[in-house]
Amino acid sequence: MPDDHGKSLGLMHPIRPATADDLPDMLALYRELNRDDDSLSLETAGPVFASVLAHPGLTVFVASSGQGAVATATLNVIPNLTRNGRPYALIENVVCLTSHRSQGFGKAVVIHAIEAAWQAGCYKAMLLTGRTDASIHRFYESCGFVQNKTGYQVRRQA
Repeated sequence: MPDDHGKSLGLMHPIRPATADDLPDMLALYRELNRDDDSLSLETAGPVFASVLAHPGLTVFVASSGQGAVATATLNVIPNLTRNGRPYALIENVVCLTSHRSQGFGKAVVIHAIEAAWQAGCYKAMLLTGRTDASIHRFYESCGFVQNKTGYQVRRQA
């Protein structure tokens, strides 16, 4: 993974892996992602988040401002027996606080997750979205994703 928290990519927002201390910010972010979901209490979410953070191959990246985590993307690097044993990556739970949208935070965290997938040797990174808003599709395309069949993917250049 980029060792300078996103700066090597020329990003204006520092990116880092989430820690247990980020849980309150993560819950706020996920409320914006899925407004219809019931809110988890810190007591309920704590053990789940600890399990997420400890899961091999899974990293939750956050973009921070002075206010804490304002955007996130989860990268899951999955072992694979095809493509000469190279893993593939799934990016999930991409969200940016409404108050920080259109400032580069969301794009920075997604680009960072893609770069981390390449550094892990993945042959592709993919994501799915259930959102139908064309601006969201344009956002993913601006990050390098190509709509292909029923999902999005980006392939590493040879």
